[in-house]
Amino acid sequence: MELAELGLDERKTKILKAIIRNYLETGEPVGSRTISKYTDLNLSSATIRNEMADLEELGYILQPHTSAGRIPSDKGYRFYVDNLMEEKTREVDDMKQFVIEHTEKMEQVLEQVARLLANSTNYATMVSAPTYQKNKVKFIQLSKIDDEQLLAVIVTEGNLVKNKMIPVSEGIDNETMLKLNLLLNSNLNGLALQEINLGTIAKLKEQAGIHSDIVSNVLDTLAEAMEQEESIRIYTSGATNFFKYPELSDSAKASELISTFEEKQQLASLVTESLLDEENTGIQVYIGDESPIQTMKDCSVVTATYELGEGIRGTIGIVGPKRMDYEKVMDNLKTLKHSLNGILDRAKD
Repeated sequence: MELAELGLDERKTKILKAIIRNYLETGEPVGSRTISKYTDLNLSSATIRNEMADLEELGYILQPHTSAGRIPSDKGYRFYVDNLMEEKTREVDDMKQFVIEHTEKMEQVLEQVARLLANSTNYATMVSAPTYQKNKVKFIQLSKIDDEQLLAVIVTEGNLVKNKMIPVSEGIDNETMLKLNLLLNSNLNGLALQEINLGTIAKLKEQAGIHSDIVSNVLDTLAEAMEQEESIRIYTSGATNFFKYPELSDSAKASELISTFEEKQQLASLVTESLLDEENTGIQVYIGDESPIQTMKDCSVVTATYELGEGIRGTIGIVGPKRMDYEKVMDNLKTLKHSLNGILDRAKD
C-alpha cells in the first residue's frame, strides 16, 4: 500500500498512528496537545491541528463533538490494521505454552484455547472444531443393475465412497447411461457441496429431461456422502468481557452480542466463510460494517484459520471493540495458529 496514494505522508502517518494508539489505550477522543506530547515529531499544537484537519477531510478520523478531540474512523482503523499486519512478519513465541501435544481430547484442547485466549486478551473468543474441507466430488458412476435399478457410486476427494441403489420406472439403454454419466461428471466434478447451487441443479435436471428424477436421486446421495456428520462445533469464552467496554456495554447491544455467542448459529456462518476462502488462510480483520455478522457492526472481529493436517481446518476468532489492541490480538492468534498447525501430521511422525 503506497502512502502517497492514500494522501498520507510520513508526518500524517505518524500522527494518525499516535491518535489511534492513544484512543486504543484510553477510549477518549484525542486532542492536538496530547499528540504533541505523544509523538517524536517536535511539532506545535497548531501544526498538529492542521494535520488532524487534513486527516479528518481524508476520512481517517472523526470529530464526535465540535469541541472534542478526534477518534479513528473505520477507514483509519483499516489503515492501522493493514500497516500493522505488514509489520508483523515475525512469529511470536513468548505466550504460555499449551499442553496440546499431551491432551487426549481435541474438545478439551479447544475449550482450553478459547478460555486462555479470552483471559489473555480480555475480549470474547471462539474456536471452531476442525472439519475436513477438501470434500469435493471426484467421480460419479451410474451403472445398470437391471431394468428397474441403477447403482450410483460417488467418490469424493477425501476418497469417501458412497453407493446407492436408484429405482427407475423403465430400462435405460447404454447410450443414455453414457450421456447421464457425462452430464453428471462434467457439471459436478471438482465442486464442494456448498458450491452446488439451485442454478446448477436446475440446469442438470433440464439437460437430463425425462431422467431428471435420476439426477435428483444422485444429488440426494451426494448430499448424504458429503454432508458433515454434525454441524460445526464452536467453543466460546469471554462473552461477558463485552461489559468491560462502554461502547459495547449498553444493555441491548451487550445482550445481542452475548446471545450471538450463546446460540452460535451466526458464528457458524462466520466460520464457514473463513474456511471456504482457501486463498486466504492468514489473519483476517473485519472492522465495523465489514463484519458478516449483523450484531457485530460496532465491533472488530479478527480471525485466523489453523490447519491440523492436510485439508483439516478450523477457525480461531476474537471479538472486541473497534479500539481493541490489534497488535496483542494478532500476536496471540499467530502464536495459537503456529501451535495448532500440523499437530496431526506431527503426531504421525
